[in-house]
Amino acid sequence: MAAERFALAFPGDPGSPGDQDVVIVEPTGQRGPGGHPVYADVTGIVRAEISDRGEVRMLASGGHQMPRTPMTARPLP
Repeated sequence: MAAERFALAFPGDPGSPGDQDVVIVEPTGQRGPGGHPVYADVTGIVRAEISDRGEVRMLASGGHQMPRTPMTARPLP
């Protein structure tokens, strides 16, 4: 069974306070190109396909987007 939510931790921008940016994503009910569940943040901008092994594939939610890959994807209750 897939996790209900994930915390995606991205590297922080150089010179910004804090080491990481963390985004919480929840299931969308969709499947990604690899057949795994797609998760999104509340804005729908951050979208990721996450496998049952914790592998993350970031998905663009709009044109000209170049999504960064998170450092970690931690399952949440």
